[in-house]
Amino acid sequence: MKYIAIIPARYASTRFPGKPLALLGGKTVIQRVYEQATSVLDEAWVATDDERIQKAVEQFGGRVVMTRADHKSGTDRIEEAAEKIGTDADVIINIQGDEPFVQPSQIKTLMQLFDNADTQIGTLGKRFEDMAAVNNPNSPKIATDRQGFALYFSRSVIPYVRGAEQAEWLSRFPYLKHLGIYAYRREVLHEITQLPQSPLELAESLEQLRWLENGYRIRVGLTDAETVGIDTPEDLQRAETFLKEMQG
Repeated sequence: MKYIAIIPARYASTRFPGKPLALLGGKTVIQRVYEQATSVLDEAWVATDDERIQKAVEQFGGRVVMTRADHKSGTDRIEEAAEKIGTDADVIINIQGDEPFVQPSQIKTLMQLFDNADTQIGTLGKRFEDMAAVNNPNSPKIATDRQGFALYFSRSVIPYVRGAEQAEWLSRFPYLKHLGIYAYRREVLHEITQLPQSPLELAESLEQLRWLENGYRIRVGLTDAETVGIDTPEDLQRAETFLKEMQG
């Protein structure tokens, strides 16, 4: 089975313009993401619509492909990039361009999900550690079946634990946080990018619900590794601290 990573990276961001080129420990965020991907995979590409990002990737010796500027999602950008690259990979891994701490163990866990022939799409979940985090609508929750396939993703707290105070819920149920890293079988990636937006997706603003509503199976791998995504300049400051702690 052949795997490649494609890293979507946009310059335009409402909360943090130019974040792929922000410096983190002396390297750009996008370079750190790329290096994490290539520590596991033989082939990785950055997919961007901005020449500044293209130039930066070329300068550190990375592979980069230019894509259209009008994509509504990173998944659509990855599909165009895969077409342009002409990849023969069986599975394409989508690593967000603002996740410089994605761990090799997480990428390997994602790859192992495809040992199961029923896995069409893979993603990761991590156990929540406190109810404040569970209640955060910016941290989507996952409910899975006994085989590890996703039943639903929600910004709301799912499930509701009946007959207990909310402070006790975490001891009653292993709430699972969704981490936004995906992998898709090549043909499935092509198919899901042809689908129109769905009612559940529009309600929750979660793209993966479109795939569930159309009958695709998403297998969820479990990870204990923590990452620090970068959405704002404040996140970058936290990431600097996290990097220093990692480096000891």
